[in-house]
Amino acid sequence: MSTNYIINYFYNIFFSKISRDIIEKIILSVAIMSFFIHLFLIFLNNYQIFGTNINNELLKAPLIAIYTPFSFVLLYEVYLLVFYLPKSFTFYLSKQYEIITLIVFRRFFKDISLVNIKDLNVRQFILSDFFLDLVAGLLMFLLLYIFKKNVSGNKTIINNDKNLNIFINQKKFIAIILIPLFLLMALLSFSGWYHNFSVKTSSIINLNHIFFEDFFNILIFVDVVILLLSFFYEQDFHKIIRNSGFIISTIILRLSFGVTGFLNLILILCAILTGLVVLYIHNLFEKLKE
Repeated sequence: MSTNYIINYFYNIFFSKISRDIIEKIILSVAIMSFFIHLFLIFLNNYQIFGTNINNELLKAPLIAIYTPFSFVLLYEVYLLVFYLPKSFTFYLSKQYEIITLIVFRRFFKDISLVNIKDLNVRQFILSDFFLDLVAGLLMFLLLYIFKKNVSGNKTIINNDKNLNIFINQKKFIAIILIPLFLLMALLSFSGWYHNFSVKTSSIINLNHIFFEDFFNILIFVDVVILLLSFFYEQDFHKIIRNSGFIISTIILRLSFGVTGFLNLILILCAILTGLVVLYIHNLFEKLKE
């Protein structure tokens, strides 16, 4: 039994069309159920069914219930990120941008649910966290569109080249390892968050840090490993610089979790712009070869 056969066997367990459809249906079903369960818990808390009103961000307002299904959608995006890893480094990076954009939009629902509209004036509105998240989220959405538009002219045709197939199998092996690793991280994150919730000290912002801070740490090392492996199969300078720029983009995304407010959004936008500029210049180099 060859190594390639073993790798493809386990890869198909996680990433075949049947597996993908099953995982998608499970996650979306859980997301819908979690939304109504969260709403029900907020209702119980508002009417003090628990005996007292629990002072917790997750139970303060009905709008915040939207946060919960978004969290499960993010988990599906994490799965898709690993799914695209063996197929295309560029598509894989675009999934990172989709995840960080969803995190910002998810944070908007938390911010808007805690706003006291009666005491809000124009200056406070412009400087508010929810307005900054909304504007930055829309800019990220636009940059993501431009990035994907440039990807369309950057697709690599899979052929029977032996070296290329070895490289793809190596990335498949990395993807196989990442799925159980991210699943374990998600379970530990939920366990830690639930403990904080049970002692009434839960914080939604901390929930982002618990999983996604470590998540992007791992992505940095994955990117570096892929870059090093690519040296065996690709010596074109512009491709090496492209992959290096993608790593820089991921590092900036990771740094954004260490700050809050306006600086957090600036770092995220800089990360996406870095990836976009590097990809655009790479495509210019590709045209020189035509």
